[in-house]
Amino acid sequence: MSLRSQEQGSARVRVAEPWKARARRELEAGRERIQAMLAPLPEVELMRQHSPLMSPLVWDVAHVANYEEQWLLRALGAPAFTDPAFDAIYDAFRHPRGNRATLPLLEPEAAWAYATRVRSAVDAHLETLPEDSADPLLHGGFVFGMVAQHAQQHAETLAATLQLMTHVEYHPVEALRPQPGAVPQHEVLIPGGPVHLGGDDPWAYDNERPRHTVDVAPFLLDAHPVTTGDFLVFVESGGYADPRWWDPKGFAWIQAEKIAHPLFWSPQGQHVWLRRRFGTVEPLPKDEPVQHVSWYEADAYARWAGKRLPTEAEWEKAAQGSDGVSRAHPWGDAAPTDAHANLGGTRWGPSPVGSHPLGRSADGVWGLLGDVWEWTASDFQPYAGFRAFPYREYSEVFFGDTSKVLRGGAWASAPVAVRNSFRNWDFPIRRQIFAGFRCARDVR
Repeated sequence: MSLRSQEQGSARVRVAEPWKARARRELEAGRERIQAMLAPLPEVELMRQHSPLMSPLVWDVAHVANYEEQWLLRALGAPAFTDPAFDAIYDAFRHPRGNRATLPLLEPEAAWAYATRVRSAVDAHLETLPEDSADPLLHGGFVFGMVAQHAQQHAETLAATLQLMTHVEYHPVEALRPQPGAVPQHEVLIPGGPVHLGGDDPWAYDNERPRHTVDVAPFLLDAHPVTTGDFLVFVESGGYADPRWWDPKGFAWIQAEKIAHPLFWSPQGQHVWLRRRFGTVEPLPKDEPVQHVSWYEADAYARWAGKRLPTEAEWEKAAQGSDGVSRAHPWGDAAPTDAHANLGGTRWGPSPVGSHPLGRSADGVWGLLGDVWEWTASDFQPYAGFRAFPYREYSEVFFGDTSKVLRGGAWASAPVAVRNSFRNWDFPIRRQIFAGFRCARDVR
């Protein structure tokens, strides 16, 4: 079941879409996207480990299929295709990415065949399931939503691998670069007050639950994400060499790794910079949100600018709006379109700020969903009353002070996995992900 709003007089009424129709559409979208992304590559590149940070591409293909088999067939009473021992090869928690190339992986032809067989069985089994069920896995189609989002999250991971790939050039066919509109170059005042954190979408993950209310003090938030041009000023002013701006752990890290600018940037002389993007080397686009920056880099920039990163409660407050209306997205409950946000992977990079005017929040904040994930100041911790479902390894084992929360989704994120309440997380040194940020500051 998905939710969309209709107006009836002055009231906003949420209308439920049958979950089985939503499941069919979203499962097929994930399948088609992964196939289209990998179709241009020869088998040798699918088997190769392009970075110790990422799996061989073919591992993701079979992993996504195995996840479907486990949750949409075996867990729902359908016959198994493989012995459970086969699951261990594609267990993301058991095998770190850097070790997966050493496993006895299915070769590409066999991996695609396995995926096709699983998909056919899942489609058939879906037809036998009731639309209404007391089974927690089937309530609202939760388990189908979990698997559909999982596939799209791996499509985003595949995009990160393709960006890291250097053995062969990858030149995707991308949608036209939109023309930006006029974006206010200022901060937006977000009034203080309660914010309802967490998701009520039946497909929301366990870490988004339970829905609860917290109070947020008034704060100022940048009207749009920090751009490449903004961040370039920090780079060229010596920001990477000045420990005043850095978390001590972050400064030790950039010194040890000899990091002096965002990942994939390349200095070409005084005030001349290029970037590499999916096999193409091009001038830095100064009007796009900066991406491929770590939390440490985002935090340092914010401090240099006299600001800070927003907490995830502040970020969700800005996305919900200060009028107290509950919204699935900053603009409302309507499903994202190209006018709302840059999502779905068709642009293969961020859009210029101001490209999606219908995506503005109720308070006038631009670009909260899409383009780049936005680092927040918050550690990835459970909400009070959290309950792991349907397995601990999705969220619970990652809670703590070692990962930072990201919000909003990126250009490579699928609409099915993007909503105001969605919580992503990663280590503060991660740069291969499509992450940027915006700044906040206290109201004085």
